[in-house]
Parts: sequence; structure tokens; C-alpha cells
Amino acid sequence: MKVANRLATLPPYLFARIEQKIEEAKTKGVDVISLGIGDPDLPTPEHIVEVLVKQAYNPENHRYPTSTGLLSFRAAVAKWYQARFGVTLDPNSEIVTLIGSKEGIGHISFCYLQEGDYALVPDPGYPVYSIGASLAGAENYFLPLDEDKGFLLDLSLVPSDVARKAKLLFINYPNNPTGAVADKKFYEEVVSFARAYDIIVCHDAAYSEITFDGYAAPSFLEVQGARDVGIEFHSLSKTYNMTGWRLGWAAGNPEIIKALGTLKSNLDSGVFQAIQYAGIAALEGPQECIERMRAVYQERRDVAVEGLRSMGWNGTLPKATIYMWIQVPHGYTSTQFAELVLEKAGVVITPGIGYGDHGEGYFRIALTVDKERIAEAFTRIKNAFGRLW
Repeated sequence: MKVANRLATLPPYLFARIEQKIEEAKTKGVDVISLGIGDPDLPTPEHIVEVLVKQAYNPENHRYPTSTGLLSFRAAVAKWYQARFGVTLDPNSEIVTLIGSKEGIGHISFCYLQEGDYALVPDPGYPVYSIGASLAGAENYFLPLDEDKGFLLDLSLVPSDVARKAKLLFINYPNNPTGAVADKKFYEEVVSFARAYDIIVCHDAAYSEITFDGYAAPSFLEVQGARDVGIEFHSLSKTYNMTGWRLGWAAGNPEIIKALGTLKSNLDSGVFQAIQYAGIAALEGPQECIERMRAVYQERRDVAVEGLRSMGWNGTLPKATIYMWIQVPHGYTSTQFAELVLEKAGVVITPGIGYGDHGEGYFRIALTVDKERIAEAFTRIKNAFGRLW
């Protein structure tokens, strides 16, 4: 059977390939340490799980939920935005609940893109930005994230004829995969560009709460005019270690939120209400769990840095995210190096090319195993390769 062209032209999903390589190594008896996929190993805080268990027994939650989410959950999101960023949102019209932010990021392209339109996409970047646009029949225009510019998008690189055909601009800070951060001045430039060309900004803020050394990431919606031109995607996945729960939201411009809600009402039946009540407990409950989570990741980051520097690396410490983005040693492509590290050291790293052409020359590690295993991973790599940088 011949599948539709929209599927036939898609590359294999990056993380599916990584999982396959891990399984192949394990079948050979290798004790694999995976620094590949950004899936937190820390458990969901207990008080959140307890609410899920209680609400799962409530028969009222066994029926179809609404596609746009419980108003009480959206109100909790609005309350969180006010407390965290000083941003006031109307839970009725400016927030829509998502089955994880990935779902909304993928679906927003179907709301606004069609043949002949462009999506402006960071490169390297989360693959779903470009995949959603491709599935919607649009073209992707990739914007390089260069290290010498702090991995910030340079919107001056967008040709005017492309900008006039662009309908969506995807941005993501703190950034996956680079770990880069953005300040309000950058967001002000994004708003100005979006106004000039009537482009919708889609900010993926999934990592805003995983920050180190006292740094606090701003919200795109804090900037004047941001709500006129765009929305912000967020998720409970990384902040509260709820990746498998699939709960997130989009917030911002009410017309865009309405469009996304309309699409969702025709495609899905929303998030299980018991999970939404657990989400309320996460957002409104004690937040010490976030501080503990940050401390764990910062300690892991520092262990990874120590291991890298023992091999000659002198890169910059990331201020945020659960990732480190590292230049590949001279003489290797990112894929070659990743395969050799797995073969010789039993350690999984992610080749940068998987995040776009401008990801070549880098690899990503995820700080999603305990610090002892991270230390062991870099000891293995050092024993296998010696000094690399």
C-alpha cells in the first residue's frame, strides 16, 4: 500500500532512531548509558500523583473531557503566569489545554499554513516545528543558530520575499538543543519583525523553569505587543517531571488560541480530567520540588563539565535546560562521533545533524541520568578516546 506523499517524504523521527540503536547495543550485552533522549528520570512529585489517584476514582472524570480543557485548569495556568511572570491572562479566551505542548506545536501549522506559505524555523531546532509545517503543505525556511551570536535567531537573514510569504515563526528559549537563553530585548525584536510582516510567533517555553546559577528565564508574553502577534507553548513535562502524563497549554493571542481550539475540537477529545486536576495541584501546590529539581540538574551539569574538561573541552556552561550542546572533536562528523562513542564507550549521545543542517559539528547530551552514571559515561569516553579537544 502506498502511503500519502506527506508521510513518505518525512525523515524517520530522530528519537526513534536513537531508541533503536540503544536496543541494538543492549542485545549485544552492552551496559548502555543513555545521554540521548531528554526524558527526565526524576519521578513526578508525590503530591501530584496523589491527586491523580484520587480523581481517577471519581466517575465524573470517566467521561469525555472538553477539547479546550477544564476551566479550573486554565485558571490555574493564568494564576501561575501572573505569579511567575506578572502576565495577566483570561483563562476563558487566552489559554487552551494541550495533550502536551508537542501536540499544539504540531497542530498550529494546520491552523494557518497552506501551500505557498512559509514557516520560519530555527536550525538546529526541535524537529516538530518543521515537520508540522511540512505536513500542512507549507515550506520551511531554516534560520541558522550560530554560536558566535549566542544561538539567537538573526531575523535580518530572512529575505523580504520569504518574510512576506511567512505565516509562522517558531522560537524556543531556553533552547533545545543548544541550551541558549534569550532576553527581553531579543523578544522585542521578534515582536517588531512579526508586526512588520504580519507573522504569528510561536514561542516554545517548555524549559523556562529549568535554570541554573540564579538565572530566571523571561516569558515572551512579558514583552509589550507580544500578545498581539503570538502565543506561547508550555508544558508540565519538564517542570514537574510529567512527560508521560501529556499535559500542556498554549497561551496568548485570543484569535490564535480560538483557532487552535477549533482544530482540536475536530481532532481530539482533550486531556483526561483526572490528569488536569493533577496539573492544578502541580501549578498551585508547593513549588519546592522545582528548586530540588534544579539543584539536581545543576549538579549533573557540573559533573558533565568536569568530565568534558578533563578531555580538553573549554566550552560555556549552559544557564538552562537539561541539555549540553558540545562541538564535535576535530575530524569527525556528528553521526560518526555518536556511533563511535556508542561502539567504544557504550554511551548514547545525540548527533547534532538530527536537529538540522546547522546542527552538524555538534552533539547533544541530556542530563537525565544520575550524576554517578554521568561521571561514569565521561570516564568511559575518556578511556576510549583520551584527550579530544
